[in-house]
Amino acid sequence: MIFRFATIPMPTFAHPACLLLALAVPPLVYIWLRRRPAAVRYPDIRLLTALPKGRAWMARSAGALLRGAIVLALIVALAGPRWPDLRTRIATEGIAIEMLVDVSGSMAEQDFQWDDAPIARLEAVKRAFHLFVAGGADPAGEMLPGRPDDVIGLVAFATRPASVCPLTLSHAVLLKMLDEQQPRSVPGESETNISDAIALGLHRLQTAGPRKRVLLLLSDGEHNVAQTQSNWTPRQAAQVAANLGVPIYAIDAGGKTNSERERTPVSAAQRTEGIRTLQEVARISKGHYFQARDTAALLDVCRRIDRLERSEIESFQYRRYHEAYPWFGLASFVFFIGLFVLERTIWQRVP
Repeated sequence: MIFRFATIPMPTFAHPACLLLALAVPPLVYIWLRRRPAAVRYPDIRLLTALPKGRAWMARSAGALLRGAIVLALIVALAGPRWPDLRTRIATEGIAIEMLVDVSGSMAEQDFQWDDAPIARLEAVKRAFHLFVAGGADPAGEMLPGRPDDVIGLVAFATRPASVCPLTLSHAVLLKMLDEQQPRSVPGESETNISDAIALGLHRLQTAGPRKRVLLLLSDGEHNVAQTQSNWTPRQAAQVAANLGVPIYAIDAGGKTNSERERTPVSAAQRTEGIRTLQEVARISKGHYFQARDTAALLDVCRRIDRLERSEIESFQYRRYHEAYPWFGLASFVFFIGLFVLERTIWQRVP
């Protein structure tokens, strides 16, 4: 959680428009002051000479002021006065991120570098996502802040997707499960099924509640599973995501095309189609497409996505308040009881 501390409490009102009613209090007090007192129609007033003198004006003035205080206290109570509890922490609620990580056979290709040592694509993804989720310094010394407020889940997919970790704030557990993933090498299990991965990711995001929801799709190849469980194409899956308001950030971690390198696990045509598919998925879902053909590009993508979604968190910020309206309501009641008692004792009028 991100915690912030303030120093000076500033009172606020839940319904400040109600304070406009306070403008009616001075005219009401004036009307009560100008109201003619009751008179006794009796020719002999000698019976009243024993009563204390000089209290009529005080009773009338103080009574009008007390009535004004009663009304004013009720108006302030209706406005909902409150102030933040500055001795407690102010938390920030994050978003929901479902990471869809390609673990097909081609993710075993060792065409990424980390600290000048060759590593597999999947291993580079693991290390980059560690920094994206938990924060820390990358090999170039640049810091990533991490996503401590976000609930993050993990879906690993090849021919079939699998929900590895549900949405959680326990990021250490999530990253441990990510580290356990290995490229699929069994024939028939090592293809790339983007459609079902998106479908499962959308299903897992249903538990996110009112949070903003995001799909992070990382793949290095073309969708090549003809018969999917969802019966969707990648473009149809992206359209469903768009209908649900879930943008897809598609990260292309594939190698270069045949025209760019001699040795490649897929043909140039397949590679081009794979790029086009990821671009369409991002465009249809109103997300973004990123190319990450090496470690530096992959880390830069993580930083860019982090900045894109960092600004959205502000709308979910909340704080704890002390509510003061019960005290103003109680004050109004006390003023009313005091006025009632005074007008029937020392402020009593005749008749």
